[in-house]
Amino acid sequence: MEADEEGKKLAQQLLARGQAAMTREERRARQRSLDSLGCPSFPALLQENNVSPMVRGTAKILQLNIGLYCNQACGHCHVESSPLRTEMMDRATAERCLHLAREASGGALSTLDITGGAPELNSQFRYLVSGARVMGLEVIDRCNLTVLLEPGQEDLVPFLANEGVRIVASLPCYTIENVDEQRGRGVFERSIQGLKMLNAAGYGKEGSGLILDLVYNPNGIFLAPPQAKLQEAYKQELQDLFGISFNSLFCLNNMPIKRYADYLLRQGKLGEYLELLVNSFNPAAAEGVMCRDTVNVSWDGRVYDCDFNQQLEMGIRLPGKPANSVAERSTIARQ
Repeated sequence: MEADEEGKKLAQQLLARGQAAMTREERRARQRSLDSLGCPSFPALLQENNVSPMVRGTAKILQLNIGLYCNQACGHCHVESSPLRTEMMDRATAERCLHLAREASGGALSTLDITGGAPELNSQFRYLVSGARVMGLEVIDRCNLTVLLEPGQEDLVPFLANEGVRIVASLPCYTIENVDEQRGRGVFERSIQGLKMLNAAGYGKEGSGLILDLVYNPNGIFLAPPQAKLQEAYKQELQDLFGISFNSLFCLNNMPIKRYADYLLRQGKLGEYLELLVNSFNPAAAEGVMCRDTVNVSWDGRVYDCDFNQQLEMGIRLPGKPANSVAERSTIARQ
């Protein structure tokens, strides 16, 4: 398709210049490629399926992307993290985030969700975790598992357990071939080691109160299978092969932006994947999207609806005001 041809050229330019250096002009070109595919707009799909309008409510979750540095460089990564990235949240921004969380914690705010990159490798990670737990907030650590084996992180698992942090760990398959293909050679073995360390600390064990959830995402141009069925397979395989237990499995599909979009464009499959997403639209899932009750903050303090909109630089602002950073805001409880 012509749109995919334009997209392929854009992907080549991005690779040559560096994926992190996407300009406004390039984003417009990408959008033109998507528009010319003829896919219906998201608002049109919502209206057609009688889904509630996308209106923000009271914030229940504060999600912080505290840095793009990561010890992995996964092919599907929508934030384009890697060991070469240096963008990290500083103490002043972390302090401001905790201040706003404290202001909102007396209301509906219940959760601090910390992501990255590999968030644990940011020097502000433990400060944020401890500060949020003192407020009584649930803390979620979006963990890639291999970070638990990084030098200097020998006490990370005990820290997480002592603070009662909920672990949401990415493991795209229970076989070495699929994981290493997506994440790099040796990642599966180190991920299994990380899971065993978490189990040894009580994570994923009945009655421990330490929650260990896993996340699956497809390793190809297809969508995730039914979650309940795949969870059953994960639990059986990981227990039988490695003696590993966990609480729940979440199935996530890959968002066609940034690194994964570049992959689709190079393969000439962007149109096919977008059509697959449109044909698989789930109205029930649209009712529960994170932008309804989540405030997302980037490493530099800018405010968004979610981590995906953050990567597309689609910020949210207060009505009638230009405020788009935590430094300018007096609250995150209301939008």
